[in-house]
Amino acid sequence: MYSDVSIAGDPLALPHLLPPVPQHPGTVAEFAGVARSIAADRGRWAPLVRYDATTRWYARLQTGPGYEVWLLSWLPGQSSGLHDHGGSSGVLTVLQGALRERALGRRGETTRLLTGGGQRAFAPGYVHEVVNDRLEPAVSLHVYFPGLTEMTPHACTTPARAVTPATVQAAG
Repeated sequence: MYSDVSIAGDPLALPHLLPPVPQHPGTVAEFAGVARSIAADRGRWAPLVRYDATTRWYARLQTGPGYEVWLLSWLPGQSSGLHDHGGSSGVLTVLQGALRERALGRRGETTRLLTGGGQRAFAPGYVHEVVNDRLEPAVSLHVYFPGLTEMTPHACTTPARAVTPATVQAAG
């Protein structure tokens, strides 16, 4: 004879009734897709943008399982300084204006101009500087996975542009 349990399953085993746990994107291309989908929704991010004459403005826009998304604004002349993102990988997407990226690696220095819609993906330990060297403000979106827990400043110490973590000394 059939019972309700044999037909419907164990009513105490609820996982089959719950929505699936959202998974974070698993590839760089999928994280770049997250950035592109947010970038396409201008009504979501544009009203939040603020500009600060003394420093870059930033706000965390979204978090998800294993990642976070930041919105940044850049007035002319503002720069991130040379830095890395510790153990986080990332995708930088320019939403408005243009930003110049200078990256330092084993093969030397490279620069590139990223304009609206332009993206740059990077791995843990990637050392770069982002600057708005134009006359118009810029806005960018940054996706970090895992979420950003450290941002190490770096300094160029030789004419050959060798990169070392910057030394920060306490005042006093």
